[in-house]
Amino acid sequence: MPSLGADMEVGTILQWLVKPGDAVKRGDIVAVVDTEKATIEIEVFQSGVIDRIVVPEGEQVPVGTLIAVIRTDGEVAAPPAPVAVPTPPAPAAPPVAAPKPMEKPTVPAVSAAPPHRLRISPLAMRVAVDLKVDLSKVKGTGPDGAITKADVERAAKAAKEAPAVEALAAIAPAVAKAPPARPAAAIDHHVAMRRVIAASMARSKREIPHYYLATHVDMSRAMAWLQSENLKLPIANRALYSVLLLKSVALAVRDFPEMNGYWIDNSFRHSDAVHVGVAISLRKGGLIAPAIHDVDKKPLGEIMANLRDLVKRVRAETLRSSEIADATITVTSLGEQGVETVFGIIYPPQVALVGFGKIVERPWASNGMIGARPVMMATLAADHRASDGHRGGLFLAAIDRFLQEPEKL
Repeated sequence: MPSLGADMEVGTILQWLVKPGDAVKRGDIVAVVDTEKATIEIEVFQSGVIDRIVVPEGEQVPVGTLIAVIRTDGEVAAPPAPVAVPTPPAPAAPPVAAPKPMEKPTVPAVSAAPPHRLRISPLAMRVAVDLKVDLSKVKGTGPDGAITKADVERAAKAAKEAPAVEALAAIAPAVAKAPPARPAAAIDHHVAMRRVIAASMARSKREIPHYYLATHVDMSRAMAWLQSENLKLPIANRALYSVLLLKSVALAVRDFPEMNGYWIDNSFRHSDAVHVGVAISLRKGGLIAPAIHDVDKKPLGEIMANLRDLVKRVRAETLRSSEIADATITVTSLGEQGVETVFGIIYPPQVALVGFGKIVERPWASNGMIGARPVMMATLAADHRASDGHRGGLFLAAIDRFLQEPEKL
C-alpha cells in the first residue's frame, strides 16, 4: 500500500484492475484505492507479471502493507499453496451445536463471474462500498453503460425505500415522498477528510518553523502579453494567467533549490525534478494538491492542458498515485475567491508553499510616474530549517522577474 501523502495512514482496496498472470508495465494502473481524502488510481513502477493478489477488494490495510506481488522477467513464480492430505475420519461423536459465526462486513458484489472489467468510476465504487450496494444489480447510465455515482445512490435509495413502500401500499394507494436525506456515509467521509486535513496542518504548524514573506507584483506586462497570445488561439485552447504563475515558480526554484524538495529524517533532500502541487478545492469541501510534473520543462500550452485535466479528474476523483505523492513545492491561489493575500501552511514533507492573491488595480509608481496598474500579492511560506528569509526574499524576487518577461516563460 503506497503512501499517498504524509497524512495517509491506511487505504482500502476498492477494485483490482488486474489478476494473477496479467502482464503489467511501468505506469500501468493496477488498482483503485480509497483514502480518507480521495479515491486514487494506483500505478506500478516495475514491469513484470502479476504473481498474486495479497489483499482482496474491500479490505483496509496500513501504508506499507504488501498488497500484491509482481514477478519480473527471470523470476520463478511463487509455489502453489500446499494441498491438504485427507486423513481417515475420526470415530463418530455426539453432535455438538456449532456456534453461529460472526458476520463479516460485505463489499459490493460485482457478479459471480464477471465476463469483463466492470465499467464504474472510482467515486461510484467508493459510494457503493459506503452504502453497501450490490453493483451486479445496478444499471449504468454513463458512457458505454458505465455506472455513475448517481446510479449507485439511486439504487441505494430504491433498496432503502422498498420495504417502506410495500408496507404503505397496504394502507394507502399513494404516499407523498419526503426529500431524500444526504447519505450518512457521505457525511462520514467528509468528516474523515476534515480530520485528515486537521492532522496534517496541525503537524505542519507543530513541527515546521514557518517564516512568511510577501511582495507586490506588477502584472500589467504579463496580462497584456497573455491577452495578445490568447487572441491567436481558439477559445478552447486559451490559457489562464495561473499558468504564468506556475511556470514562474517552477523556473525560480532552479536558482533556489532549497525551496524544492523535502525535509526527511532531520535533513533536506533536494529534488532535481520540479513537480508543482496545485491546491484545488473539492465540491464536497476540503482541498487536495496534486502535482503537475516537470512544469519547468513544459510550454505554457501544455501546462494549461495539464491543469484543465487535473481539475477535471480531481472533481471526478480519478487521480493517480504519482500525482498525489510527487509534488516538490505547492502553489495556492485564492484570487478567484476575491482574496488579496494568502499565507499558506506548508504541506509536509515539502519545505515551501507559494501563494497568489487577487489581481487588483492599485496606484503604482514607475520611472517617476504614477498610474493605475494590475497588481497581485505574492507570498511565500517556507521552512526555516531548509532556507532563510534572505534566500526566500530573493526567491520571491525571481518569481517577480519572470512575470515581467512573460514571453520567456
